[in-house]
Amino acid sequence: MVIIPIIIVLSLAMYLLYKVQILRLGEDPLKQVYTNSKARIALGLFMVAISMNIYIVYQTKLALYITIVFIILGGAQLVYGYKTTRFYGKQLKERNS
Repeated sequence: MVIIPIIIVLSLAMYLLYKVQILRLGEDPLKQVYTNSKARIALGLFMVAISMNIYIVYQTKLALYITIVFIILGGAQLVYGYKTTRFYGKQLKERNS
């Protein structure tokens, strides 16, 4: 069970990295939105991993309900982030070509 804490730390670090990167991008809104969508993927992965860790540690009915809610919310963040990353990635490629 060492993999879940590693995923938690890495996804949180990536989320913070992308959020700081948004501040450094300046005036380019397309790159900001693209970077924000990558941050959403990291946030979704963090939420799913932390919820799995909560359930593994506590294994109670309350932990199960919290895990289900976090997996749904984290999955929604993952899906939305993936779709927007694909969309804005194509926009960036078209603009840079």
